[in-house]
Amino acid sequence: MALKKEQIEQKTAELKAFIEEHKNMDGPLMPIMQYAQGLFGYLSLETQELIADSLDIPLTEVYGVATFYSQFSLKPKGEYIISVCTGTACYVKGAQAVLDKVMEILGIGAGETTADGLFTIQDTRCLGCCGLAPVMTINEDVYGRLTPADVKDILEKYR
Repeated sequence: MALKKEQIEQKTAELKAFIEEHKNMDGPLMPIMQYAQGLFGYLSLETQELIADSLDIPLTEVYGVATFYSQFSLKPKGEYIISVCTGTACYVKGAQAVLDKVMEILGIGAGETTADGLFTIQDTRCLGCCGLAPVMTINEDVYGRLTPADVKDILEKYR
């Protein structure tokens, strides 16, 4: 969901205070980027520019870190993050069909967010639940031994 102007201003002030507190420590970039992602849910160009300017480093350095590590997102994510495991155990038990069904129902692809900001789909390599294959998580909720027929009812719980 989109933040209101006042919320953005408050979070930006929090980020600036955090940067000021941490900019002189060894290796401040990663912790600052993680904090910013926690505040905003993603790293917008404006946020990356603020970090770069505050640390007196090139924007390309911030962008390079943001695009190298999968923990960072350059786009807003939905309220509910759907991760469908397509690692080996899940894949051989039908995970691709489950992922395809999620994408069909929501009308978006992996890595995308629904227009209403409710759902983001992630194609994940392993969720560590191989015994429950195929597995899907929605935020912290785990769903295992799935078939494509299960997907619609599960998604309805979150609408």
